[in-house]
Amino acid sequence: MPPEESSDGERSRGPIPRKLAEFYLTTPWTVVLLLVANAFAFLIGVRYYVETMTPVPTYAWPLYGDSPTAIALGTLVLAAVVPFAGRRLVDVPRNYLLDGLVTLAVVWLLKMGLWTFLALNVPLVRPDLPVDLYVGFGPDSLWAYWGILLTHFAFLLWAGVLAHVGRTSRRTLAAALVLALVNDVFDYGFLLGLPLSNYPPVRYEPGWLLAAATVGISFLSVAVAARLLPRVEP
Repeated sequence: MPPEESSDGERSRGPIPRKLAEFYLTTPWTVVLLLVANAFAFLIGVRYYVETMTPVPTYAWPLYGDSPTAIALGTLVLAAVVPFAGRRLVDVPRNYLLDGLVTLAVVWLLKMGLWTFLALNVPLVRPDLPVDLYVGFGPDSLWAYWGILLTHFAFLLWAGVLAHVGRTSRRTLAAALVLALVNDVFDYGFLLGLPLSNYPPVRYEPGWLLAAATVGISFLSVAVAARLLPRVEP
């Protein structure tokens, strides 16, 4: 099936129809609702990291706080379209700065949505870990597993919505990939003997399985972003 084309000439290349994305991004009351929801989600994310952030240099917090960073990037994109509430997405001026921000936000949201599913399920495939570290149906697991999975699944949907705001290019995608890999080295460089051990505070000691899969997710996220975002050159 060919991509859906809207009345403004843009093509919908992802699972989120352009008309639906336009409704959420340009309707005044939905924009306010999304800004409030993003602010609340950001605070929850920061609370998860705050107890372990003290040893991390302040300038590196965006690399350490992965999910809050993804939310912040998405919120910046949303803020950029606030002046156009009540209008149409086609009215949002296109420029390299906005396109770069959209590309980075989409990549980070995709990466953190996919990485969370991976990280919470590593105990199921590592025989040295108890399977009930996250998985279960008790009061703790209802949030620490099912709740977090559900909220991070929303990251994937949010990435699909924001992809309708901007465009991308090979250079922009390459830059996003470099930043994603820098983030991976920052988190798992200790496995290579680098003086870095700033991985997210999961309930087990990360190893090569999580590190290698995270790098794979970085490449996958950029590839999906390349599919979702309209391409312009350079």
